Amino acid sequence: MRSVTAMTRLARALATGGASLWLASCAVGPNFTPPPAPDVSRYTPEPTASPRTDADGPRVPRQRFVDGADIPTRWWAAFRSTPLNELIRLSVQHNPSLQSAEASIRIAQYNALAQRGLFFPQIGANYTPSQQQISGASSSGPGGQSPSVFSLHTAQLNVSFVPDIWGQNIRAVESLDAISEQQVFQLEAAYLTLIANVVTAAIQEASLRGQIAAIQRVVKIERGILEIVKNQFNAGSASQVDVLAQEAALAQSEQLLPPLQKQLAVQRDLLTALAGQFSADEILQKFTLDGLALPANLPVSLPSKVISKRPDVRAAEALLHSTNALVGVSVAARLPNVTITGNAGATGFNLAELFTPGTSFYVIAASMTQPVFDGLTLYHKQKAAEAAVDQADALYRQAVITAMQNVADALRSLQADARALQAAVKAELAAKASLDIIQKQLVLGQVNQVVVLNAQQVYLNAAVVRVQAQATRLSDTAALFMALGGGWRAHCTTPVWRDCVLTDAPPTTVQVSEAK
Repeated sequence: MRSVTAMTRLARALATGGASLWLASCAVGPNFTPPPAPDVSRYTPEPTASPRTDADGPRVPRQRFVDGADIPTRWWAAFRSTPLNELIRLSVQHNPSLQSAEASIRIAQYNALAQRGLFFPQIGANYTPSQQQISGASSSGPGGQSPSVFSLHTAQLNVSFVPDIWGQNIRAVESLDAISEQQVFQLEAAYLTLIANVVTAAIQEASLRGQIAAIQRVVKIERGILEIVKNQFNAGSASQVDVLAQEAALAQSEQLLPPLQKQLAVQRDLLTALAGQFSADEILQKFTLDGLALPANLPVSLPSKVISKRPDVRAAEALLHSTNALVGVSVAARLPNVTITGNAGATGFNLAELFTPGTSFYVIAASMTQPVFDGLTLYHKQKAAEAAVDQADALYRQAVITAMQNVADALRSLQADARALQAAVKAELAAKASLDIIQKQLVLGQVNQVVVLNAQQVYLNAAVVRVQAQATRLSDTAALFMALGGGWRAHCTTPVWRDCVLTDAPPTTVQVSEAK
């Protein structure tokens, strides 16, 4: 019973001393203040204007910027593509990169919880049985007999406690909590990047299919023209040079197909990998430009909201918070620290004696340490921590600038894309009309082969450029959604990002029009 009483006294002493010192403690170092939102109200020097096209030009789908509107969580649904929705769902469920990012969050959270354990006394139990033999020159054995062989049993409880006088552990926990928050935002960024990559890759596949189809249309036309030229050659109204020139033009057009088909196969491998599958298990989803709608109303959040939603900016802010807390850790390391230790237990010649009176013992001790001279090691560590804050602050400011630039680039791109697509459609229509007329004139023998070859090349280029312009407009639309940070902060309330992505989003202001 005395050993139990000794342990109780030790525990009370440590608890009382530790509580008084902890309550009297103060966390040294600077307190973190979140950086203010940038003092800007728009992304470009001039007010944001929706994409415009010429009223007298060919009709193309229109888009309109909606200032101040929120981005939906499932922004990719604005493209109205069931295969795209299915592929994103598949990618979110099986992509290893996301699973790695989720594991990083758990690592950071467990590290923060582990650091919290230092707020409490560290208690360990020890039991040491031993057998000893006393030298014949000694008479200290049991019963005064010498020499003697005897057993010794010692059981003790070890307690140590370091009061957080200067808040060193408080700052360490604060830093690790900020790292956990950073990992959460990095996971959010991983989701956003993965989904944007899937959307962009799907659009690129659709573009490749469109370019292949356009070239195949031209090849079909050129084969028809070759038949006409051959018939004219057989009739004596065309030369062999005309036939060879048309065959060369046809071969040049056909030569464009294998590289595009190769790119399409590689693009399919990319989409399969993004879905977390092996290349041999190719995805079933296929994409064409006709299967992707162009979002008509594009929400454009205010700069202050973008900063609060962009995961890369929030991750940079969390890193700044973490480094700021580490300054307090380095300052506290230069100040006096107190350690309270204690041992309580019992010793006996056999196990039963451990519980008899007179065999218990306890020790309570306290020590204070103060660095006196360390070659300025701790001082330079503090200065390094302060420099790390400056570095993190610069990285945060750069992240904000990059975010504003990304949005501005996407807005300007979309403004130019509308005009580029209209010009491409106009050029394609004109080139096709010209080629149709020249084909009729060729049948009547009213044009030479040079005119025919030029018309074919112009139409081929115009058809491919129109497909590329249509795909670029879709890609830049996805880039705008990504630049604005997606809709995570607007609607997602669950801590599991996968559930947020896979759950249908609430009603949104984003509406789409079918791409024509």
